[in-house]
Amino acid sequence: MNLARLLRKRAEEGRPVRVGVIGAGKFSSMFLAQARTTPGMHLLALADLDEARARDALTRTGWDVNAQVTRDFDEAHRMGKTAITADAFALIAARPDVVIDITGNPAAAIRHCLKAFDNGIHVVNVTVEADALAGALLAERARKAGVVYSLAYGDQPALVCEMVDWAEACGFRVVAAGKGTKHLPVFHTSTPDTVWTYFGITPENAKASGMNPQMFNSFVDGTKSAIEMTAISNATGLKAPRDGLTFPPCGADDLPLTLRPRKDGGVLEEPGLVEVVSSLEYDGRPVHRDLRWGVYVVFEAASSDARGTYTRDCFRDYQMIRDPSGRYSAMYRSHHLVGMEVGISIAAAALRNEATGVPEHFHSDVAATAKKALKPGDLLDGEGGYCAYGKIMRAEDSLSRGALPLGLAHNIKVTRPVAQGAVLTWDDVAIAEDDTVRFRREMERRFGGAAAARTAAE
Repeated sequence: MNLARLLRKRAEEGRPVRVGVIGAGKFSSMFLAQARTTPGMHLLALADLDEARARDALTRTGWDVNAQVTRDFDEAHRMGKTAITADAFALIAARPDVVIDITGNPAAAIRHCLKAFDNGIHVVNVTVEADALAGALLAERARKAGVVYSLAYGDQPALVCEMVDWAEACGFRVVAAGKGTKHLPVFHTSTPDTVWTYFGITPENAKASGMNPQMFNSFVDGTKSAIEMTAISNATGLKAPRDGLTFPPCGADDLPLTLRPRKDGGVLEEPGLVEVVSSLEYDGRPVHRDLRWGVYVVFEAASSDARGTYTRDCFRDYQMIRDPSGRYSAMYRSHHLVGMEVGISIAAAALRNEATGVPEHFHSDVAATAKKALKPGDLLDGEGGYCAYGKIMRAEDSLSRGALPLGLAHNIKVTRPVAQGAVLTWDDVAIAEDDTVRFRREMERRFGGAAAARTAAE
């Protein structure tokens, strides 16, 4: 609650928090717009493979590139300017206080995180694909290096983690947590050719806005939802639904009615799950007071005795949304501001040595699932592409089935037939043993035992 005060103090002392940003896309631009007006924060460097793109991002967001931008890191340090570079590792070597990875590339993000840890630098990882692939091991490496590894505030996973933490710190039992999106079952087969119809804009408007069809298709086909819920699960301990996300239609007022256990009339197979609610009814009608852009947590009184009854009475007295029994209630936030809010993570890491969400264990995974019947020789084209979408699974189930992580399903060949809707396995593809694969395998070895133990306990 005191981050603004701490940032102002750093500004007064002439010691602003130095930030290095890797990636100059939309999320980055949203942060750049706010960094320019945040006291106590210095954008030390911006890296992108296309330096002109980085310069354009700064210009678009209000920076005076002629006066404020340089290619000299020493000058950036001395004069409070921003260095532009195409070399992410040169940015890391310049020793900012915090590095933000916004590449969207899990392999690159893992490399950048590890190099930052080696240099004693905190990391805010916007590339949640890397977190879903091997977040538990990244967090362990950060702890050993004495730095913070954090999910990015403003993105929905960190906001949900905050809500779960709030509920548990208040003594409530979390029943479900997650976000909203626009989804229908047919969306799982969406490709970059159909994305704009499902998304709700024209191809012409999408092109004029510079929107990448494959990237946005990952939001439409359910992949991004699976990735983000996996990050939340691994950070909070909430479980994945056994058969993947169900995307129930649900508005803000119906959260505690819909997202309660089946035995009590809801849709959850058990309490304590992540789930994504849809802004569309199954027939395509809009949901009343939908949460397409929001986040939520459903909770109940943690005690079933008289004290629990008193808490339920308080839910009623203070007019909280609740189910007919009065047992379940919810809190929600209708929108998230994406990159405009990531300064919260930067300040928390640099000034309080805290993460705004961090994976503690390997609870859930994202498995590549066939969008169509695949045949030997087909080339998987990654997140949001034509071949596969991401499905959340419990880690123990993913490991026992040998599921292929979605984060590795890019530019690799299928070696045997895979039916539409089937989860791909490591044995279904020819995959090279590179650094990213080895890092993922190490994560499985380090944290897979705990997942197996959870299965035995159940």
